[in-house]
Amino acid sequence: TPLLQVMLAWENNALGALDLPGLSVEAAADELDQVEFDLELSLGEHGEEIAGTLGYATTLFDRATIERQRGYLLALLREMAADARQEVHRIELLSEAERTYLLEELNRTAATYPAERCIHELFEAQVHKAPDTVAVVCEDERLSYGELNARANRLAHHLIAFGVRPGDCIATVLDRSAALIAAQLAILKAGGVYVPIDRALPLPRRELLMADCAARLVLCGDDLVDATIPVLGIEPLLAGTGCSSDPGLSSSGEAAAYVMYTSGSTGRPKGVVVPHRAVNRLVINSDYVKVDAGDRVAWAGNVGFDASTFEIWAPLLNGGCIVVMHAATVRDAPSFARELEQHGVTSLFLTTALFNQYTSSIAPTLAQLKYLLCGGERGDLASFQRLLKEKGLVRLIHCYGPTETTTFATSWTCPDDFKGSMLPIGRPIANTRVYLLDGHGAPVPFGAVGEL
Repeated sequence: TPLLQVMLAWENNALGALDLPGLSVEAAADELDQVEFDLELSLGEHGEEIAGTLGYATTLFDRATIERQRGYLLALLREMAADARQEVHRIELLSEAERTYLLEELNRTAATYPAERCIHELFEAQVHKAPDTVAVVCEDERLSYGELNARANRLAHHLIAFGVRPGDCIATVLDRSAALIAAQLAILKAGGVYVPIDRALPLPRRELLMADCAARLVLCGDDLVDATIPVLGIEPLLAGTGCSSDPGLSSSGEAAAYVMYTSGSTGRPKGVVVPHRAVNRLVINSDYVKVDAGDRVAWAGNVGFDASTFEIWAPLLNGGCIVVMHAATVRDAPSFARELEQHGVTSLFLTTALFNQYTSSIAPTLAQLKYLLCGGERGDLASFQRLLKEKGLVRLIHCYGPTETTTFATSWTCPDDFKGSMLPIGRPIANTRVYLLDGHGAPVPFGAVGEL
């Protein structure tokens, strides 16, 4: 193993003519069939030219990679010769063809989706299409699309009467439940912006989030929460006798739908404002999963985690059913497996940590799903391989995306015969563009380190 990986050799010890009595002498060709380093660039002056060889370890590099690197080096040298005073970082290494491929061809992801519609309007379209279809299953409770819509409408009319105006932030401090789904729909129908807050958070942290988004109101269950702004228990309103017709407020797909708080790199939570359009792009006519009527999607994620965006709206905007999984059930592998099987769950998202744990304990159940998505941390290759050994029809999808890109930005579907040494994050999903840039905002060449 070499002490260093890359060697640059400048060879200017040109061999003069050898005049040996009785012998005709000429230089043999530099034929090397082995390199001493991973990458070797040997150059020297030959008359008016600089020429040399680029040698590489074939176990580490493909020929196409080295030829591409050679092209970048030549581009750099041409620009240096043309203008020796220019700053190195401003030199363009990419050919026009490669630049077009990186910026345009890899990002041809456009697909038709209702960018101009609101989430609740698309939900109401599903209500009109199949009002008696089950929309939510939560323990022994089952709500049809019509029943869920009626509950959400009753609460929406109450919110409007309370003074909620389009653009107002409304906090929800509720566990995963049918009531929380109805509350989020009601807020959207009233023109508001829902802000899901984990009930387990300490009071000072909850107060910080509410103050940061300037929430007008807090919606909660029977156990009223402490807050410095008005608190409304919603259970009586959902089951009451108020107006159950759609409010019909007009809005646009660009309007804010929710605010989701990330942990924040500084330790202070940061709120991400997500429009209706972005949610529609995530779950409608997407190319990484296809949720249809009859599909059942588990809601197993924390209410304040952006995976819940997929878990709630992928089924509700496509005629499917949400299966609410309580936190205690999700934490207990045998109970979780029983619930998945009992309710016929077809699609499930797991954080990477849970995925790694459950591929060891309930892999046979996971293998029977239609889609199993995971993400949130760097993927574990061994966990993927364990699941691939199980017999089942599951489509295993590795997802990546910060909250700012609305849950998922890229995805990679693992093939059944996958033998790779690392798990890629894949390509951009439909209606998403991904760029890999350097510190100056310019696209980096293939194989170079950059920032998404």
